[in-house]
Amino acid sequence: MGRSDSNPSKLSGFYRRSIAERLQILRQEGFLENDQVDALLSGRPLLMSETADKMVENVIGVFGLPLGVAVHFVIDGRPMVVPMVVEEPSVVAAVSGAARRAREGGGFVCESDDPLVIGQVVVVELGDIGQAKRALYKHQEDILNLANTLHPRLAARGGGAKDLELVDVPAMDGQPELLVLNLLVDTCDAMGANLVNTMCEGVESLIEKITGGRVLFGILSNLADRSLVKATARFPRSVLGNGGLSAEDVCRGIILANHLANVDPYRAATHNKGIMNGIDAVALATGNDWRAVEASAHSFAARGRQYRSLTQWRKDEQGDLIGSIVLPIKVGTVGGSIRANPCAEFSLKLLGARSANELARVMAAVGLAQNFAALRALVSEGIQRGHMMLHARSVAAAAGAPHHLYDAVVERLIQSEQVKESRAREIVRELTQTPHPDAEVDAAVAAGELSSGFGKVILIGEHAAVYGSHVVAAPIKLATRARAMDSEDGVSIVIPQWGVEQQLQASHPNALQESVFLILDKLELQDRNVRLTVFPDIPRAMGLGGSAAMAVAIIRALAKHFGLSLTDQEVNEIAYASECLAHGTPSGVDNTVATFGKTLLFKKGNPPVRKEIRLRKPLPMVVGSTGKESLTAPMVAKVRAAWKADRQEYEAIFRELDQLALETVKALESHDLDDLGQNMNRAHDLLVRLGVSSPELDDLVRTARDHGALGAKLTGAGGGGSMVALCTDEPHKLVRVMNQTGHDALFTEVGASRE
Repeated sequence: MGRSDSNPSKLSGFYRRSIAERLQILRQEGFLENDQVDALLSGRPLLMSETADKMVENVIGVFGLPLGVAVHFVIDGRPMVVPMVVEEPSVVAAVSGAARRAREGGGFVCESDDPLVIGQVVVVELGDIGQAKRALYKHQEDILNLANTLHPRLAARGGGAKDLELVDVPAMDGQPELLVLNLLVDTCDAMGANLVNTMCEGVESLIEKITGGRVLFGILSNLADRSLVKATARFPRSVLGNGGLSAEDVCRGIILANHLANVDPYRAATHNKGIMNGIDAVALATGNDWRAVEASAHSFAARGRQYRSLTQWRKDEQGDLIGSIVLPIKVGTVGGSIRANPCAEFSLKLLGARSANELARVMAAVGLAQNFAALRALVSEGIQRGHMMLHARSVAAAAGAPHHLYDAVVERLIQSEQVKESRAREIVRELTQTPHPDAEVDAAVAAGELSSGFGKVILIGEHAAVYGSHVVAAPIKLATRARAMDSEDGVSIVIPQWGVEQQLQASHPNALQESVFLILDKLELQDRNVRLTVFPDIPRAMGLGGSAAMAVAIIRALAKHFGLSLTDQEVNEIAYASECLAHGTPSGVDNTVATFGKTLLFKKGNPPVRKEIRLRKPLPMVVGSTGKESLTAPMVAKVRAAWKADRQEYEAIFRELDQLALETVKALESHDLDDLGQNMNRAHDLLVRLGVSSPELDDLVRTARDHGALGAKLTGAGGGGSMVALCTDEPHKLVRVMNQTGHDALFTEVGASRE
């Protein structure tokens, strides 16, 4: 169950985390217990075939769907994360984004009716329907008492048959009169289909005796309009603007789109389908009958003379957008199917819903959030833009794109405007069969179409560089590229591979936005409207210089677009300022390699030492990723605290790393790969002594050395991120071994000049 004091900032950028990191954040924030985290990591909540065989007929296996969580929800004052099972891209992201915006207005406020379900007993062959109705009302208590004897434990919990209604259906179209007895049953925390069906069938004989007629059938109704749920939310003006449209324009557009859904059933069908995208996903995650929920919602929308919207939107006196949804939702938190499915039981524990009514309120809030997200996109940037980017990610995965090529495949799919699996496979073949997959990128850069910043590996000297030791760093064949274009409204940044599209807001900037603001300030472009599109090939927080490469690419893109003449040194200085903002006290090596794209012996200072190391040929390297982000600032702070506690020990390590860096220059210039490998091995051992390695990194290093690498070490801040291995003998075999053991790895050439 979520804590009332959970920290929303920790959930920011949740989608960028690894699965393990997401689980740890949810544990730290009180949404998951330790055993639940362990269970998810081990796969224990999954439905096993043996269990499935007891649930339905003719089982031959189990079909899987993604289980995600929507974050940022505050429902009736309570922070929550909401489990969702859905295969359609953009649903979880859209709901989370809407919940974050609703949080600014206080979150969602919900209310719900008692959980009543209607069971229908249909009587035919009646002589006098009026007389039959009077007799049934006279024996109402007898009927209710009999129904409750069929489920005494339900009645003992305060539920059970509560009332009955009689509806006569006149003869028409050649059909006889019918009398329908509606049995109103409070099913408490159960969905109640089986309970109500048993009651209906159990009272059939008594009803026949009372009326003298014949019962045609008895069964529940899935129109749960006696279990209505309402959710409302306020979206402040400050969160409405999107895609260059003002808050006023977006607000007006949402209200008009909703009005159309109230008068046009063609619009209403798609409008409500979007709402059910969110609600069905929660129903699936919690083991509920999503088909019944769907049927009830659409039947309710069709009440009266016309099918219409389930939501209503209006603007209040402050200009904020107010949304509400009312619909029937009858679900359960107990029952056989929920107990039988461990994933459903797990989802309910994660959600912390204390009753079926509370679960229904959560689902209503999710439906309203989904509707807001869809309408906001529809009236501003259009649905396809974000949806196609997310669709491209699914298509790339379906085509089997390797992890290290995944972002590149997604980007090329979007650029080709052919987001289909066959094209994705073609792109994978193109990238894997080309010796230098970035040749096309370099050509685009050379043609002046994109601006670049280069990734890097540290061969020797991490952390010691901060304390004035020499460091050897080399560029890798991965880059971040950027383009700047005119915009009509403010500054926005788009990173298609990461699903990022943000309008920069000075009042609530995130880390990425702060960096862009700093760059704009340094370039004296604070008042210019611009749209930045960034294409990063470098994985985030993997020790490969991704943040510096992005800063350099953005600086150069802005300079190119606005006609600024910047030297490489000026670019480097601004990128260093950005690195200071991101990492606290960086050495300066990342931004230097990102800017100049050369193998360097570097030492911080004023001025810094920056000596190019000319290699006879590029170095064959395998880069292995732990899948765990490496965050520079906390790792630098950790080393600094340890250094203050034991300066003698740590400065001795820094001196040894400094000497290794100088010796490595000689090995590189003479292309003595044996010496280089030994130096890398020694450097890793020293980094272990500094306390910046991790079990995952040590495992990768050990694997590389066991499979023929001349040397292997972590690269970057450590704690996670990546390791780099010098591998002259069958490097692709090492890549396969690492991939087979669950790690992402790629072969690349390191150190080639990017002139």
